[in-house]
Amino acid sequence: MSDVTTKADEPELEDDQEHRAPFWQRLVAGSSTPIGLILVALIIGFSLLEPGSFLDTANARNIATDAAVLLVLATGMTYVIITAGIDLSVGAVLVFSGVVSAKAMHAVGGNDWGVIILGLVVALAGGLAWGLINGFLVARAHIPAFVVTLGTLGMSLGAALVITGGVDQRDVPFKLITTIGTGRVFNQIPWLVIIAFAVAIFFGVVLAGTRFGRYTYAVGSNEEAARRAGIAVDRHLIKVYALAGTLSGLAGFLSLARFSTTTIGGHDTDNLSAIAAVVIGGTSLFGGIGTILGSVFGVFIPAVLENGFVIIGVNPFWQEIAVGAVLVGAVFLDQLRRRSQYQR
Repeated sequence: MSDVTTKADEPELEDDQEHRAPFWQRLVAGSSTPIGLILVALIIGFSLLEPGSFLDTANARNIATDAAVLLVLATGMTYVIITAGIDLSVGAVLVFSGVVSAKAMHAVGGNDWGVIILGLVVALAGGLAWGLINGFLVARAHIPAFVVTLGTLGMSLGAALVITGGVDQRDVPFKLITTIGTGRVFNQIPWLVIIAFAVAIFFGVVLAGTRFGRYTYAVGSNEEAARRAGIAVDRHLIKVYALAGTLSGLAGFLSLARFSTTTIGGHDTDNLSAIAAVVIGGTSLFGGIGTILGSVFGVFIPAVLENGFVIIGVNPFWQEIAVGAVLVGAVFLDQLRRRSQYQR
């Protein structure tokens, strides 16, 4: 992935402006701004209703921890959807990666960082393998992404069940749980939250400020134009799906650290939650538009809603209705934006 940071010999894209927007505008611009305002409004509303409970430091920590694993998934999903693709397999790949990681650490034994690093490498490798399969079938075999990733969803989850016999693996190094799983920096900020935000910030910068990010937008905006501009579209799509798979592997490792078990049956809707978060955050399902910052907002809106509803005594099932309404509204606004662009 040398083209992530290299700008030399970059082909000129048809929609590339002579004077590109400043980096900070590319990082935060787009339809993520109103979504951010919605998140702020929710926080203010719940704070006014229950200031003593909702504004508590421990509560904010719980919200961020609950959102951490989904944020890692949503980061990879943002890249995929910007290319006008979809990845339904991320939740199942998360499970598979957690399973093979736990099995590897159990086989080696021990409770030191060497074993933990081995588990991380195995989880990332497992996620990368499924991502490469997705990317190759989408880019080279020209099978629709929906069909490919629906198939690998079943394959990766089935493989996890075969490996474990359907029984969760619970023999996880205790140090992994007490450090990454429940540990905090300065006894305040969970390591899970730090890792998730570090991933989001890094790949947000890559998306907004590197050639790899510009190619991602170009492929999603107009794949044929990107090919004519000299972009190796097939290779780029393989990289994007590989990235999504690798981050799913990382999410599986973080989930393993947090729950100290593989939680095979606990991720059935993670793929849909990640897609919903990305779309709510302003990334267009038609490709070419989106930011990681918007996806961060999209991840935290459901987390804040669920937490706030519990605190104020509202049935948390209303969260599903609220998130569904926001999701439909986000897609509707995206369609309005696209129609206004076509009419110019």
